Amino acid sequence: MYLEKIHLHTFRNYQEQVVNFDGKKTILLGNNAQGKSNLLEAVELLSTLKSHRTTSDRDLVLEGEKEASIYATNQRLYGTTDLALIIPKQGRRTVKLNQENLRRHLDFLGVLNLVQFSSLDLDLVRGSPEYRRHWLDNVLIQLEPIYAYILQQYNKVLKQRNALLKQEKLDQLQLQLWNEQLATTGSRVTRRRARVIHRLAPLAQAWHNSISGNTEKLEIRYNPNVTWAKDDPNHVQQAFLEQIEKNHHTETRLRTTGVGPHRDDIEFLINQTLAKSYGSQGQQRTLVLAIKLAELNLLEEVIGEPPLLLLDDVLAELDPHRQNQLLEA
Repeated sequence: MYLEKIHLHTFRNYQEQVVNFDGKKTILLGNNAQGKSNLLEAVELLSTLKSHRTTSDRDLVLEGEKEASIYATNQRLYGTTDLALIIPKQGRRTVKLNQENLRRHLDFLGVLNLVQFSSLDLDLVRGSPEYRRHWLDNVLIQLEPIYAYILQQYNKVLKQRNALLKQEKLDQLQLQLWNEQLATTGSRVTRRRARVIHRLAPLAQAWHNSISGNTEKLEIRYNPNVTWAKDDPNHVQQAFLEQIEKNHHTETRLRTTGVGPHRDDIEFLINQTLAKSYGSQGQQRTLVLAIKLAELNLLEEVIGEPPLLLLDDVLAELDPHRQNQLLEA
């Protein structure tokens, strides 16, 4: 996979900028606030339609302009693709593939695959469970673009069920219907999350052993809010319904849904100790580096070619040994 060209128009601090990537590796040099991270953010948006820096499209549009646009040419083993993303300050985005408008944004995902590594990724270890869920969901979307739709369906059900729980007079029959929907959509999310952790963990462990010189053992654990023993749709749905029933009185009192994958977490342990609580900065950086390299391996294995790798000012965060490990990979 090779990004040949990107064209930014009124995006972030860029009025008009075309960059041709003539080499397989590109290093962006410049002072602070010149737009290096903004350019990488534009590539990230073409891959996932999301930014890890903001959730507001207004932030992506140059001050005084009504919309931003990103155009790119991406080369893959099966051919070359033109991508376009138009982002208005307000309203729905437009996505294009080979100059044709796509009605479903889902069809845009999976065309440009990437792994991004920045200093912000230390939040994988230090940050909230929401950050780790977001990371895991982004990995899944690249491996299986239909997962974006599955996650969207779950979030819709969750929103509707929470709205029902907030009503003064709770309709129990209607609640039961939403319980079943929550179990159905939630089981699809949690089963996929468990599977990708199962595939990612041994790859990350191998990299971690290499970087640490076999002095530390890494464990990655998926902690679903609803526990289940067998990867079977009916079994997992039943586990959901039982947990919902058990939490019924708490949920009706708090008027919010407490059961489901929106409460999941992922644990990282070094030598059987939670890295979040006890890992040194060096250990935490090693852990995140191992995870990112494992992402690279897994994506290449699934899509059949290496994805793009975006590194945003990370070498300054790593000692010379870890820098060499990353650059060699």
